[in-house]
Amino acid sequence: MFEDKHVAITGAGGGIGRAFAEMFIAEGAKVSICDLRDPTDVAREIGATGYACDVSDESAVQDLIVKSGSMNGPIDIYIANAGVGFSDHPAGHAAGAGNGAWETSWQVNVMGAVYAARALLPSWIARGSGNFVIVASAAGLLNQIGSASYSTTKHAAVGFSEAIAIAHRDDGISAHCVCPQYVRTNMTKGMKFAENNPDGLLEPSDVANALKKAIKDDIFMVLPHPVVGDYFKAKAMDYEGWIDGMVRLRRKVPFPGVNSG
Repeated sequence: MFEDKHVAITGAGGGIGRAFAEMFIAEGAKVSICDLRDPTDVAREIGATGYACDVSDESAVQDLIVKSGSMNGPIDIYIANAGVGFSDHPAGHAAGAGNGAWETSWQVNVMGAVYAARALLPSWIARGSGNFVIVASAAGLLNQIGSASYSTTKHAAVGFSEAIAIAHRDDGISAHCVCPQYVRTNMTKGMKFAENNPDGLLEPSDVANALKKAIKDDIFMVLPHPVVGDYFKAKAMDYEGWIDGMVRLRRKVPFPGVNSG
């Protein structure tokens, strides 16, 4: 299914993004990866083409799409994987992160995908095909205690994924929203709650395999941790009870950015 398809992946210098790249390469795809720091060495190692790209810069995203397209042909699958997260410090309350953290979170976690979709959708609509993947997070369906900026922008990322799915299914375009919980990456390194989470700390390859199946089966919501779907249903059915449960969790578990005082 992915033989000779061109897959472009942001934030792919390591972690989940690299696992996506390795999976698609194994499936016969032509893969372009990008990261804020030039991932050329990683690209050479895994058999991809690499580009430095700041996804918060619309012109840089456009340039990525043009350059990778000239190398590997028009993009068939675009994976908006780049993401950032900041704690609620320095103040430690829900609005405690500085404006820079909020603005960077918005630009990377949301607008990076918007810029790519703006560049790709016209040609995809014209040809009647394309797959747009946004890696949101379980935090986009639930919440991340200690990081209001992350939770808020990941909710927005889920909303944008839904907008693409609704607006463009009849154009032959599929949208996929990936919402993993805790995955063994640099973001979770040293985070005891993640490493000891009862729902499991997945490997990046687990997320890649979940996406592969979702694209093959044309599934919108990709839940590498299926239990996240159960939590989301419980939240929708009893919002007050869900909030109460999250408050209890916050009391017992030390999260980055939570003011314990």
